[in-house]
Amino acid sequence: MHAIEIRETGGPEVQLYVEKPDPDAPGEGQILVELAAAGVNFIDLYRREGRYPLPVPCVPGEEGSGTVLAVGPGVTRFRPGDRVAWTTVLGSYATRVLVPEEKAIVVPDDIDLPTAGGVLVHGMTAHFLAHDSYPAREGETVLVHAAAGGVGQLLTQMLTRRGVRVIGTVSTEEKEKLARAHGADEVIRYTETDDLAGEVRRLTGGEGVHAVYDGVGAATFDASLDSLRTRGTLVLYGGASGAVPPVDVMRLLWGGSLTLTRPYLEHFRATTEEFERRAGEVFAGIADGTLRFTVARTYPLAEAHRAHTDLASRSTTGKLLLVP
Repeated sequence: MHAIEIRETGGPEVQLYVEKPDPDAPGEGQILVELAAAGVNFIDLYRREGRYPLPVPCVPGEEGSGTVLAVGPGVTRFRPGDRVAWTTVLGSYATRVLVPEEKAIVVPDDIDLPTAGGVLVHGMTAHFLAHDSYPAREGETVLVHAAAGGVGQLLTQMLTRRGVRVIGTVSTEEKEKLARAHGADEVIRYTETDDLAGEVRRLTGGEGVHAVYDGVGAATFDASLDSLRTRGTLVLYGGASGAVPPVDVMRLLWGGSLTLTRPYLEHFRATTEEFERRAGEVFAGIADGTLRFTVARTYPLAEAHRAHTDLASRSTTGKLLLVP
């Protein structure tokens, strides 16, 4: 089989395309899958850089889809030939992947494997942000950073169909059009203002928003806090621009009794039942057209370094996939 291997943390170039022995037969509770597509996510970049712990050498990647080749002892939910998708399985940048049974889900017949291989992380992240981290209600106004990105597009759709007013931030005119096409009511191009929070307050009659969903991190954190109304909530779910430095919690008091939370997908799919429910709702939305999901670019597995470079540049507007 072929895989991407990282022998030391660093830039995109540390990802080596190598030939490796086929995995052993699946062990207790495992399934062996032939890869159809692997999703490229910011967490892959964080691990490659060393920002999140990563054992080296290793095969990176945590999300994908494919066809089951074999099942190990004790597996009851899958059989050879099943179409499956998974998340949080380190080693997914490979043509064959050993997946723990509890990390996988059957892909419905009306969802193609490339879509399934890319939508779970973005879709379930958007789902827990909109339904759990801050379940915005009809009539409320929220700020969604990177509204034209993979999570941003899905999150905006989930919120607006509930009657929530969404203000999105983007960097270009092209991305503004995309954010509006996915439901954003107002769009701020952060590259064209020196006072992002001031623009948010202008659009909210000086009050600020009920919540901010921020996956950008260091570059937007201060403006996110300053954009909140009294008792508002900042949901910091990523750090595309870098990690946020330590925070003086008194800022939450002086900002108006604010709430700050830092959620992680794994904690919102903690059981098989929760995983199947959350993923099932995402798949159902894709299938019936109430959620639009875009695969922006597809790269050969050997070009994982290029996919990482493109994602880090924030020049893309949808999901990036690696295919064998």
